[in-house]
Amino acid sequence: MNSTLAQHIRTALPEIEIHKSEQNSGTELLDAYRVVLFNDEVHTFDQVITQLMKAIRCSRHKAEKHTWEVHTRGRSIVFAGDMLLCLQISSILEEIALKTEIQTT
Repeated sequence: MNSTLAQHIRTALPEIEIHKSEQNSGTELLDAYRVVLFNDEVHTFDQVITQLMKAIRCSRHKAEKHTWEVHTRGRSIVFAGDMLLCLQISSILEEIALKTEIQTT
């Protein structure tokens, strides 16, 4: 992914999250997809934590919890939402070659 597209995704992400929260939270389509992060033997805990904080804009504590789950269980659902957000988050995680998958719920 080129840096211009990655920058656009990072810039657009907060706006999409605000728009999403304004929608009806009871609608099942909002959480129809999820991003699953898989364990690998390549990345350090700190690399994964940092990239999670960047991708899902979460606290270090939450990123550490996801990272520990990936380490112990082999995977973690790091985000659930609409397809566009899942694609954006997955792209950011994959910037450092983390392994992800978008699944339907």
